[in-house]
Amino acid sequence: MSSVTTDGQHNIGYLCTRGQCEAGRSDRVALRFITPSLERHDYTFADLDGLTNRFANALATLGFGKGDMFFTFLPKAVPQFVAFLGALKLEVVAGTLFSNFGEEAILDRLGDASAKGVITKKSFVKKIAAVRDRMPALRWIIVIDSDRHLADDILSYDRLMAESSHEFTVPRTSPDTPAILHYTSGSTGKPKGVLHVHRAVLSHTATAAGVLGLRQNDVYWCTADQGWVTGTSYGIVGPWNLGVTQIQFAGSYNPESWFRILDEERVNVWYTAPTALRMLMREEPDFYSRFSLPSLRTIFSVGEPLNPEVIAWIRRTFSRDIFDTWFQTETGAIMIANRPGQEIRPGAMGKPVDGIEAAIVSDEGDPVADTVTGNLCVRAGWPSMFVTYLNNPEVYAGKFKNGWYYSGDKAYRDPDGYFWFVGRSDDVINTAGHLISPFEIESTLLEIEEVAEAGVVGVPDEILFEKVVAFVALHRKYGYSQELELKIRLYVTHKLSSVATPHDVVFVEDIPKNKSGKIMRRVLKARYLGTDAGDISTLEV
Repeated sequence: MSSVTTDGQHNIGYLCTRGQCEAGRSDRVALRFITPSLERHDYTFADLDGLTNRFANALATLGFGKGDMFFTFLPKAVPQFVAFLGALKLEVVAGTLFSNFGEEAILDRLGDASAKGVITKKSFVKKIAAVRDRMPALRWIIVIDSDRHLADDILSYDRLMAESSHEFTVPRTSPDTPAILHYTSGSTGKPKGVLHVHRAVLSHTATAAGVLGLRQNDVYWCTADQGWVTGTSYGIVGPWNLGVTQIQFAGSYNPESWFRILDEERVNVWYTAPTALRMLMREEPDFYSRFSLPSLRTIFSVGEPLNPEVIAWIRRTFSRDIFDTWFQTETGAIMIANRPGQEIRPGAMGKPVDGIEAAIVSDEGDPVADTVTGNLCVRAGWPSMFVTYLNNPEVYAGKFKNGWYYSGDKAYRDPDGYFWFVGRSDDVINTAGHLISPFEIESTLLEIEEVAEAGVVGVPDEILFEKVVAFVALHRKYGYSQELELKIRLYVTHKLSSVATPHDVVFVEDIPKNKSGKIMRRVLKARYLGTDAGDISTLEV
């Protein structure tokens, strides 16, 4: 199956809509949007082209142009896809936010990016308003659930769309034009803006075809939220540039709804996360006997290592294989994967995809021998490689050495070329596939009046892969109470997101630090797990 390409035109918005129409797919269903009550609403590629043209015109009328930053801050909704692709048609940079973000998480991203506009819901506007005085570049808020403008700068999506033409000429977009912005967390600072360019569509499309195996007339479902790189690379761009029908479900996790969709919509390829699969494993076996899954050809997983137990359960329950894939916000597309036609070694990440050179490299930049744990690296230069950390060129440069991109993951390669994940080389927490910064949570905890010090770690969890555990030392005049513990949890949820909310809050006398004042997170983790903390010679006493 071949993607749509036009000589010299790399515009993602064009290729996913108008390009499909020109290839004869105008009447093919592009988006099948399914509500929480399982009502379906179909949009053809012609529909998608007209809607995204209207949104591009609306942004142009508001003064947006090439290089401006525009964000979506929405749950699963049709305007999410219209706004994302419409902005890209205008060569505006499209960023996406998770709908559960709190005020500080919004500020850290919209403020850092100098966002000029955001599309959201009325109920989310108050979060933006709370920090808007610290975002001077933000000129426009568009709301999807009002039939009238709410203020001079808070505008109705419906009104804007009704007043805009469905005709729009997409400029011929060069491959190095900035396109998509996602934010990723680090262990020692604020989230960093990961910028990709329009040439990334080449990697998205090649892997959607070559790894996911998408074919003409397939029905495909990626469960990822569009706030996550998977939700844009494989929930928008790659499949639509192949002319594939995509399912998008607006409901939350629900085994009954999920399997009715897989069954009744005759999904061919399903891309989901290990956390969801581990939750599904809790259902009684008889539950799955009601679903025949007549068309389901392949299942793929992303976001965290795929447990061998999940692979065995999928085989036992559905008589199918599941294929693990590895990539990052920075890589933009799948780099290493298991895939049909290749032996699955349970627990292994798989092998590099076509066109990707991966290696295990020492801290000095030299490849190491097979079976030796080192830094998982990718040879720089693939089409979807990020081009900078926004406003952080020094940090970006530090990710590369001797032509290798250092992923921050530790792994080893076996003699047959399979890669095996070992762990992160930093303290970033992977909870349900979301990378969470312990520093960001610690900083938020210190805003609470009662908290004197805080340390945050991720510890193993059978469902989430890692759960967030916060260690808190209180000012002397305060003591523990259940009310204080609830206050701490709610504060983090409100300021950051529900994903960052600590699952456990441990009250301690002090937080272990080394002699330079750095929090010794490995010591905290060892205390929680009851394991050896290792060398503590640098611990402050």
